[in-house]
Amino acid sequence: MSAAYIMGAYEHPTRKAEGISVAQLHMQSAAGALADAGLSFDDVDGYFCAGDAPGLGPMSMLEYMNLDVHHFDSTDSGGSAYLVHVAHAAQAIASGKCNVALITLAGRPRAAGMKSAKMPPAPTPDTPFEAPYSPSVVEMYGMVAARHMHEFGTTREQLAWIKVAASHHAQHNEHAMLRKVVTVEDVVNSPLVSAPLHRLDCCVVSDGGGALVMTSESVAKSLARPLVKLRGAGEAVGHANGGRVDLTTSAANVSGPRAFAEAGITPGDIKYASIYDSFTITVLVALEDLGFCEKGKGGAFVADGNLISGQGKLPFNTDGGGLCNNHPSNRGGMTKVIEAVRQLRGEAHPAVQVQNCDLALAHGTGGSLATRHGSATVILERL
Repeated sequence: MSAAYIMGAYEHPTRKAEGISVAQLHMQSAAGALADAGLSFDDVDGYFCAGDAPGLGPMSMLEYMNLDVHHFDSTDSGGSAYLVHVAHAAQAIASGKCNVALITLAGRPRAAGMKSAKMPPAPTPDTPFEAPYSPSVVEMYGMVAARHMHEFGTTREQLAWIKVAASHHAQHNEHAMLRKVVTVEDVVNSPLVSAPLHRLDCCVVSDGGGALVMTSESVAKSLARPLVKLRGAGEAVGHANGGRVDLTTSAANVSGPRAFAEAGITPGDIKYASIYDSFTITVLVALEDLGFCEKGKGGAFVADGNLISGQGKLPFNTDGGGLCNNHPSNRGGMTKVIEAVRQLRGEAHPAVQVQNCDLALAHGTGGSLATRHGSATVILERL
């Protein structure tokens, strides 16, 4: 991991992409990240994308961007894929497969009229057992929240503090979809969507995209940009385990310890955390499984503004996250890494910039916690 650096990061500013294609969003995001790094498309020799890439994925996008690379990877684990790509790009760089790796994400579900994330039937092994019940993503996460409340006494008010913290940060982000600061009462009094989750417990649906550029150490040190090194990474898949399901635990309890062990640090060393926030319960479960607090203690940990930058012990999602800023293509892992890079460079908004931020964590969740999901964790360091 010491061989790989994130030298470019770019978040597409659009939140509703009318009159622009998914491929264009990918390419514009790529151009932004390369410009941020001080590199060009001609420097790219590795490319990474996931299921949001149109057509034949890397084949279609490499042709569209007219790139000739030595290495490509189209691993897809939903919203966590882009953190997996960070680790896989580092491995490719370390093994000499490439020196400049480009990772892109883009989508336009909002412009296409998507309002909810139904889980359509597909020819997968689980379909005959789950499709008859017509599950939706929010219903799956509602079950997770209900079980956590039942088992540990977590309250709706505690979950609401996660949204409150995100809104305090989003007010400073000119591109955020929801910039209004909300209260705990606002969250618990918003319409019920899937008990016990309310509308304000849910992320936004947005268009947009983002990109990262990772390089070898020699390339990184030749660029006039802050050095952000990958210290550690972990990935894992959680599933129904033959029916022995624990709704309150995610695969972050595997990916997190792996990342911390590789980095040689503990959760207490982290100054800032980007945590996937498709729903408030997603954050709470991840914080527990990553080791920031004991299992079942997440409610108390997030309460009373503990996640608010400048106020709490663990600032999180200082761009507003998926709960307030954006959730491009319904895959928020990319933006989690981008905001962590901003924090480490000291480029976050001054009102939310974490002081002396030298170690940051980004964590992604893809799929559904109640069924099968991918977890990926990366730990980044500013040199």
